[in-house]
Amino acid sequence: MTSPEPRRRPGGRTARIRQQVLDAVLAELGEHGYDGLAVETVAARAGVHRATVYRRWGDVGGLLADVLDAAGDDDWQPPDTGSLHGDLAALNQEIHDALVAKPPVVAALIAASFRSEKAELAQRRLWEGRYARCETIVSRAVQRAEVPPGTDAQRLLIAATAPVYHQLLLLRTPPDPALPDQAARTAVLAASAGAFAGA
Repeated sequence: MTSPEPRRRPGGRTARIRQQVLDAVLAELGEHGYDGLAVETVAARAGVHRATVYRRWGDVGGLLADVLDAAGDDDWQPPDTGSLHGDLAALNQEIHDALVAKPPVVAALIAASFRSEKAELAQRRLWEGRYARCETIVSRAVQRAEVPPGTDAQRLLIAATAPVYHQLLLLRTPPDPALPDQAARTAVLAASAGAFAGA
């Protein structure tokens, strides 16, 4: 659930061109938003011919989808602090930092997913993968008897992280350093009381 920076891999010319193009997409999106994103400007920024971009990615939606797919193809793992509260607070801090970063690439990608079907599907794949990785946070909490067996991992994770997205993306409130910890603490209290156990 971190900032979607494509994973850098060693490789030949094809891998280098892909990385140049994806970096250019992120830079253009962060500077100009979805409406300012165009194959031509991405190609120019990446230093490749626009025909190369059209041939491989097709359109802006294809570019955005590949950025999101590349972000999911990484070795990111959720925090492991030794407690559910610590794990959720650290996770929320990562999300908070990504959402307030400048340029606002993560927020721009989320907004773009409402405008492009390809980006929407890719973003769904990315989040499904992130939630699947984060299930271990809840599994460890069950093993430590911090929450009841049968606690629904995704419901708990959504409850813990939603306030960060809500405050920063929907209400657009100024960043609050206390928010990641407060949201985590509230979710832990609910989870320990069995709010996310069972149906």
